[in-house]
Amino acid sequence: MSDPGQIKTEARRAAFARRKAAHAMATPGAAGRLSEVLAGYRGVPLAGYMPIRTEIDPLPAMAEAAAHGPVGVPVIVAEGEPLRFSRWEPGCEMVDGPFGARIPAREDFFEPELLIVPLVAFDRAGGRLGYGGGFYDRTLERLRARRATLAIGFAYGAQEAENLPLEPTDQPLDMVVTEAEVITFGGAHGRS
Repeated sequence: MSDPGQIKTEARRAAFARRKAAHAMATPGAAGRLSEVLAGYRGVPLAGYMPIRTEIDPLPAMAEAAAHGPVGVPVIVAEGEPLRFSRWEPGCEMVDGPFGARIPAREDFFEPELLIVPLVAFDRAGGRLGYGGGFYDRTLERLRARRATLAIGFAYGAQEAENLPLEPTDQPLDMVVTEAEVITFGGAHGRS
């Protein structure tokens, strides 16, 4: 198989199956390690995500972080555009957004300096395979051009893969946090 699109499709299919199996076996407390990591960044504007389908749930860690500084969630403005981030806090009114993710009913946009990034698969070099829309790649590229921006992938350990079909436009992660470990990568990608 030499078609890059087909290779990515197959990689995603396998990763979705691994994630689904991990999600079915998940126990409470999966965000514990993420909470520990975020405690070292108290007050830094951060963005998480509202979990959909079988994504690992960052909400407990986001709720703890919201007590110390701004926390937002992604809002898709338009296809092909970077994400924007609207302020979120536990219990705020939410509405349905594009792709089934919930977004705050009241728009209050800000720029995060730390992003908790959902993913389909990751590797031990900081590579991330997303859903294919390029939203996080465009967003990280834009944010990193303005200031140091930390990208933390949050995933089940079972989502780890080797030989991800990455492209030059794919933005690397600085760290991956799973339910069992914290994986850091040499140097901070895209940081000034």
